[in-house]
Amino acid sequence: MKLTDIYWHLRSDIAKIEKELESTIDANHPVLKKASIHLLKAGGKRIRPVFVLLAGKFGNYDIEKIKQVAVPLELIHMASLVHDDVIDDAELRRGKKTIMSKWDNRVAMYTGDYIFARAIEMTTNCEKPEVHQILSDAMVEMCIGEVEQIRDQYNWNQNLKIYLRRIKRKTAILIAVSCRLGALAVDAPREVQLSLYRYGYNVGMAFQITDDILDFIATEKELGKPAGSDLQHGNVTLPALFSMKNDEVLRSYIINIINGDKPEKKEMEEIISSIKQAGGVDYSFEMSDRYLNKAYKELENLPDFPAKESFYQIAKYIGTRKY
Repeated sequence: MKLTDIYWHLRSDIAKIEKELESTIDANHPVLKKASIHLLKAGGKRIRPVFVLLAGKFGNYDIEKIKQVAVPLELIHMASLVHDDVIDDAELRRGKKTIMSKWDNRVAMYTGDYIFARAIEMTTNCEKPEVHQILSDAMVEMCIGEVEQIRDQYNWNQNLKIYLRRIKRKTAILIAVSCRLGALAVDAPREVQLSLYRYGYNVGMAFQITDDILDFIATEKELGKPAGSDLQHGNVTLPALFSMKNDEVLRSYIINIINGDKPEKKEMEEIISSIKQAGGVDYSFEMSDRYLNKAYKELENLPDFPAKESFYQIAKYIGTRKY
């Protein structure tokens, strides 16, 4: 089953969200406009707006209220991707040139800032003060996560705690907030909001761990970038972290290759193969499954609405996705 099959019934409202995204990022400045549209047209799963829409099914569903949080959440995610690409010096995202690559670092940073600003501007349409507080807290955490990602580049001495805290800020928080704000926007009971938040957090952790696994096991065509890109840019993710901790020879080999000149394709293939053999990928799948099981448990607390099954199927998809 494809991810889009799971929420096919939401296609009409997703189309409205997509149209609102395009309208919101429209800019008077020609470069900002071109760069923002380039990012939007690069596509994406739109998983955060989908979580908002599904969470809205647990209250008095109203697309006009829901899009006031769904659109800003996706814009915040998009802006963070632009900044990530600058940090990682990434040339491709989803198989297309990044803003940094197509223009330059300055245009990319200002485009990211512009999209962040448009997200904040749109939230002013929401009359619930709690929405603003939750969203601003999440943005602070994400910014800290970006700074930590820069700090931890080429840091070969980091541990599991550092990694988990980083992906919490990088990915899990925004997914958790998407689930909670979708419910909050339509006045769902507070206990439902909090269960959805915890579900989103655990799914978000699993989602990022799976992303990090795919960087080692998926093809360049599936990833839209070369396999092993994260490690090549000094980002030590869970598969490498586990393998290096348990194999000192492999650890020394990886450090020497990555800290040297740009690794050749053959060298990266050898590193990826060694990480797999050392059990890094298997361990990471086990860790992802732990978070998914926690997410399933949170769903048990929710009313038996059709959206509950969609949440379950999305979590299941995340655990088995190939790209």
